[in-house]
Amino acid sequence: MKEGWEYKKLGEVASIKSGKSIDAKNISSELQYPCYGGNGIRGYVQQYNYEGSFPIIGRVGALCGNVHLANGRFYATEHALVVEIKNKSVNSLWLTYNLKSLNLRNIAKGVAQPVIAAKEVAKIIITIPPLSEQQRIVEELDLLSSIIEKKKAQLKELDSLAQSIFYDMFGDPVTNEKGWEVKKMGEVYKLKSGDGLSTKQFVEGPYPVYGGNGISGFHNAYNKDGSFIIIGRVGVYCGNVRLVNGKFWLTDNAFQLFYDISKQTPIFVEHMLSLLDLHKYANKAAQPVISNQTLKEIHVLFPPLSLQQQFAEKIEAIEHQKELIKQSIKEVETLFNSRMDYYFN
Repeated sequence: MKEGWEYKKLGEVASIKSGKSIDAKNISSELQYPCYGGNGIRGYVQQYNYEGSFPIIGRVGALCGNVHLANGRFYATEHALVVEIKNKSVNSLWLTYNLKSLNLRNIAKGVAQPVIAAKEVAKIIITIPPLSEQQRIVEELDLLSSIIEKKKAQLKELDSLAQSIFYDMFGDPVTNEKGWEVKKMGEVYKLKSGDGLSTKQFVEGPYPVYGGNGISGFHNAYNKDGSFIIIGRVGVYCGNVRLVNGKFWLTDNAFQLFYDISKQTPIFVEHMLSLLDLHKYANKAAQPVISNQTLKEIHVLFPPLSLQQQFAEKIEAIEHQKELIKQSIKEVETLFNSRMDYYFN
């Protein structure tokens, strides 16, 4: 134990309560107060049931165990646990970081619908240094967190820049106001699903597995090696488009796109299809799916190859900058995690 630090059960310094239910029709993206559910903020509401600074723990759902600090006025639903600190020797930000350092998902019960019980959270042992030390550590962790968030914001700005460059050079691919040659996808593209591989069949290995929503895990074998454009076929984020390089496994929840590289560059195709928002062509079932037949009717652009190549050069420069930022984020995250481990574990 560090000198002057205490270890106590969370229930000794705070009360843990579920929020209250609210009708989903009262939740919107345009209202005033953030509404916390099992997976974090689920929207905004016109009323609030808490005011102050409280750690919030997701109680129900696939992402239960997530921890956020809620400040000001907010609404907590019955799917969230509100940690009300009753001991003045505990800083709310310190406690939030403390709880984030724990894998609270491990105390959830149930498989189809994991649930974390308040009484189990109350048993958790937390560290409590003197308030002045809490404040110093919070300032250190906040600084590292802010650096990470700023760098992530830079990545989003670069993505927006890439999109802006596309619109400037080629216009909107939906309206085609620049009058480029267009053809139906079914006339110039071929789509083929990958090979079936359930999560139960994954064998730990170095190769990413791409499904309908992106990377779903890693496997010890691959079925693709090279540079490929893939489109998510099944799932909440179906219609996502990626240019993937190297060795990976493509499941039957995603399509591989075959196209004529003498007429369209990979980077141009990736960005064009992303801006066409293929997700809107998915069916509206509980499990959204995009059919090959539906995509065949979508029109795609064929601007001059030289212009596409100019665009690719600009995007490659942006991607290089993004990789430098991503590496920098990893380095700061490593430092952040090591400090979290030192203070809490």
